[in-house]
Parts: sequence; structure tokens; C-alpha cells
Amino acid sequence: MYTFLFGIALLIIGYFTYGKFVEKTFGVKSDRKTPAYTHQDGVDYLPMNTPKNSLIQLLNIAGVGPIFGPIMGALYGPVAFLWIVFGAIFAGAVHDYLTGMISIRNRGAHLPELAGKFLGKFMKHVVNAFAILLLLLVGTVFVTAPAELLHNLMNGWTSLGVIIAAIFIYYIFATLLPIDKIIGRFYPIFGALLIISAVGVGVGMLVTGAPIPELSLQNFHPDQAPIFPLLFLTISCGALSGFHATQTPIISRTTRGEKEGRKIFYGMMIAEGIIAMIWAAAGMSLFDGYNGLNDILAAGGPAAVVTEASTLMLGAVGGTLAVLGVIVLPITSGDTAFRSARMIIADYFNFSQKKVLNRLWIALPLFVLSIALTQIDFTLLWRYFSWANQSTAVIALFVGAMYLYIARKNYWIALIPGVFMLMATMTYILNASIGFGLALNLSYIGAAVISVAIITLFFYAAKKARQGNIPLEEDVSTFEKIA
Repeated sequence: MYTFLFGIALLIIGYFTYGKFVEKTFGVKSDRKTPAYTHQDGVDYLPMNTPKNSLIQLLNIAGVGPIFGPIMGALYGPVAFLWIVFGAIFAGAVHDYLTGMISIRNRGAHLPELAGKFLGKFMKHVVNAFAILLLLLVGTVFVTAPAELLHNLMNGWTSLGVIIAAIFIYYIFATLLPIDKIIGRFYPIFGALLIISAVGVGVGMLVTGAPIPELSLQNFHPDQAPIFPLLFLTISCGALSGFHATQTPIISRTTRGEKEGRKIFYGMMIAEGIIAMIWAAAGMSLFDGYNGLNDILAAGGPAAVVTEASTLMLGAVGGTLAVLGVIVLPITSGDTAFRSARMIIADYFNFSQKKVLNRLWIALPLFVLSIALTQIDFTLLWRYFSWANQSTAVIALFVGAMYLYIARKNYWIALIPGVFMLMATMTYILNASIGFGLALNLSYIGAAVISVAIITLFFYAAKKARQGNIPLEEDVSTFEKIA
């Protein structure tokens, strides 16, 4: 278990070291008023305390991604631990922190608006469409996945259709009502289930001495699927996820001060990385090797692995609580996925959200489309979600790099992981059957050419933006004087 335990220790150390470095690089302004005060509307903009914001942020970003993704990524072997640890510290947490903090500086703006400001107006339209597609896929995946888990837990006592309908009804209320009415009140309860689930399985493996494999760069995947790029798209939410860029602005609008950002944005990504480590370790150690894990995945998908691992580690009662904790994760990301989609569309059309009817006009078409998407096979949805998710992460990291470049700060902390994931996503879409279906070697070459072209365009645009003195933040000095 040395690799597993050392990996978790590195994640925690990373928060206190690299997290502080990123915070210092960005430059916190502790006395600057945040959108929670300057744009307070009682619906989406309102101040909440740090523990509540942190918990909501964790539950927002930690859908089935840090569980289902690492379970499927476990097929590759202990190399998955490397991506979770270093990806979370140097890519995912940086991505979340910069997205959250830049949003705070720009009245809680979502990614499409930030992309339009820092990458050009054309990118605003592209990212807006991309973000809505991603959020629809996320919302749909996070309906079907928990519904299947609940259906299995109840041994078919209630039909899958009824469970899906119940989850959709909850999503409608969570999307339409003010953030402190449902999300702010129920998330502490959901958080307790999440902690029971992750800690319970983790401690169970320690107590029973589960044979968690030690570090190896060997590819153990039964089908010999290539580590690059597939591992980096399979394990997304546990290491780096563009979905988080759609969620952090929700909390940017409720954060009371910039100094809280590292705990909320960087810290909760590290917490998600720990959850991912636990489930990756469970996948590698509890099913008689990678072939055994592959057989369970083939028979019942990641949901079956979760149920088996929870029951094996914690018994019938504890296992049930653990499964409930896992069910909570996608539900608490699905609700905010639809909420975020509503907010992005409202911002795009400058459509006030104070009246519930205005929120309803945007939300209802989203739910109709999502219901239609539930008829598509989960595996196919996950493939499209993975690519759209990591492509969104690339855009968010490039936005962060552009912001830091204009501010004459260390932009490499965002650009390096952004370029790495750009290469991975381009290789995937060129090679995959859902993309262009090219041979892997040709895909590597094509991805490298595309990446070099985009990097060249980035530096051209960055120099132009710096010369143009693009304002990095909203002016809140008038509000401060009035306050």
C-alpha cells in the first residue's frame, strides 16, 4: 500500500505547498468586495460561509467522475495513481482555482463569458455551445448513473423509470429555487454520506490489508488500450475536469472574500483526488486482478463495482450507506449542472433570473432534451462526455494562462497542463471511433501539429491582448465607497 498511502500524502502536501504558490502567483486581494455583495440578488448571488461553500463546491464537482472514472482507469494499473496525484495538484486544482478566482474578479462570470473576454468574442459563442452540451451530457449521465445504483440497491422494487422521474423532479426544484433553499440546506446531509462512503471503503482496505499494487508504469489493461491518451480522458474528475469550470462560478457568486478561494477551489479538488485514489485502489485490489475487474465492468458497469466493493468492505448495512454516499455524488452534481446551464444561458442572453418564471423558461427545454438523452447507451454518453469534458478543461486553462499573461504573472502554471491536455484530447478525437478513426501514430502527429498551431495563436493573441490593456477585473471601487 506504499504507493497508495504516499499518493494521498502527496495530495495533502500539494495543497499546503503548490496551492500556496498558485495563490501567491494569482495575488489575492483580501479587501476587494466579491460578487456575493456587489451583485446580491437573493437567488444566485448571496454570501455564504466558507465551510458551506467548500462542501457545496466538493459535491458540485465530485459527481460519478472521481468514482466511475478511476474504477475504469484502474484497468491500466498503478500508473493511474500518478495521473490522479500529479494531475490533481498541478492541473485540476490549478484549473479550479484560476477559474473560480477569475470569475470572482469578473462578477461571477461563467466560462463562456470569460472565454469571450480573454480569448476573443468568437470563443464566447463556441464555448457557450460547448458548455451547454457538456452540462446536458453531465446532467443526463448523473441521472442515469444514480438511478441504476438505486435500482440495484432496491433489488428492482421500484422501476428504473420511476427513480429517474424522481431524480428529475428534484433537479427541477434545485435548478429553479434560490441556492440557499435546497442546495445550501441539504448538502451538509449529503456530505456526511459522501464522507462515510469514501472513508469507509478506504479504511476497510487498510484494515483488511487489501493487496493494492505498488507503482509500475506497465500497462495492465486487458485490451491493451493505450495509456496515452485514454487514461487521461477516462480519469477526468479525479485529476482534471472541465466540468468544474462550469461549477466554480456558482460558488464564485457566494464566496465572501478572495482569501477563501484556496480552501474552496484548490482544496476541494485535492479532496476529490483523495476520493479518486480510494476508488482506483478498490478497483485494482478487490476483484482478483484486472481481468476480474474487467469482467464485473463488462457485466454491470462501474455501478456494479461500487456495490460489490462497498458490501465487501463494510458489510450489508455499511455497504448500503456507502452506496448511498456514491449515489449522492452524481445527484449533487447533476442538480448544479442544470443550474449552471440555466445561469450560462441567462448570462448569454442577458435574461434576468430574479423571477421564477424567467428561470422556468430556460430550464424546461434543458430537461426535455436531457430526458431524450437518457435513452442513449451510458457507455457512448460517457465517451462523448469525457472528450467534451477535457476539451472544456483545455479552454479553461488557456483562459487562466491568458489572464496571467496579461497580468505579467507566471502563466506557465496554467499553460503547461493546458497544452498537455490539448495534446491528449486532440489525439483522442483523431484516433477514436467516435471521432476520425485514424491510426494512433497518425493521431499523435496530427495532434502535435494542431497543438503547435493553437499555441502559436495563443501567444499571438496574448501579446495583442496585453498591448490592448484588456481589463482583468470588474471595477468595484464605486460599490466599496458606497458600502
